[in-house]
Amino acid sequence: MEVALSITNNSGFQVSEFILMGLPGIHSWQHWLSLPLALLYLLALGANILIMTTIHREPTLHQPMYQFLAILALVDISLATTIMPKILAIFWFDDRAIRVPECFAQMYAIHWFFFMESGIFLCMAIDRYIAICHPLQYPSIVTDTFMVKTTVFMVLRNVFMVLRNGLVTIPVPVLASQRHYCSRNEIDHCLCSNLGVISLACDDITVNKFYQLFLAWILIGSDMVLVFSSYALILRSVLRLSSAEAMSKALRTCSSHLILILFFYTGIIVLSVTHLAEKKVPLIPVLLNVLHNVIPPALNPMVYAFRMNELRLGFQRLLG
Repeated sequence: MEVALSITNNSGFQVSEFILMGLPGIHSWQHWLSLPLALLYLLALGANILIMTTIHREPTLHQPMYQFLAILALVDISLATTIMPKILAIFWFDDRAIRVPECFAQMYAIHWFFFMESGIFLCMAIDRYIAICHPLQYPSIVTDTFMVKTTVFMVLRNVFMVLRNGLVTIPVPVLASQRHYCSRNEIDHCLCSNLGVISLACDDITVNKFYQLFLAWILIGSDMVLVFSSYALILRSVLRLSSAEAMSKALRTCSSHLILILFFYTGIIVLSVTHLAEKKVPLIPVLLNVLHNVIPPALNPMVYAFRMNELRLGFQRLLG
């Protein structure tokens, strides 16, 4: 396949576009996966829009717990939409080319929404901690102002990754854009993953790999530690309750959050581990990467719909 090249002042030749090859090893029949992926995407869009509409229209759901859920639904839609249209275009129309700026923009958006989702799970865990461990102080602590401040904090945390380097995007795609892609431009992936892109660079990518690891452990890792610490404190408080009914209600309130949190962070850990075996089985990490961007947005609304009675009643009233 012909490689698109352009002249640069300092590196001779530089690719102007990448070619997303799709799923490695199954290029000839990967289009068969387009149907389940398209259905998952449509489910994610429909279910999350339904959640946001229900929470907006139902006065009884204008509570911090459901407002965090509405923000999570918006982030899920954005994350799935960042990658699915291009993946379906590859599978259906063989539209594999993506210009370099668009590729780095997609890489930026994926990281941004992942960090936002992790931050939302942290805020939801803190909300449940205050509600269960300090119920009397909950109305005075978790107010509309608290909601605005936590949302702004999540956004500013990502913006800080921009401003600390005086750049127009977060360091992951910035570092990737500073590499020289002078020969190959075919990526064995359906999306512009950081590791997939920088593996094509002609120069040293050690800094990129270390920064990817640093970013994962500092942001996602710190969120994960705080989230599970919150739930450990919640569990300790619940086990001290004398009433079995109160204990059951508290556990039922937290169970839906905990299911999604475990799925989200377990998926990230599994995805990181499978990258170690990428050379032997390249399909597995690529497929898991795609699924981890589309399954949680489709799964989250279903878990909440089944586990939260108030939200389920809101659905019934909205749908008549």
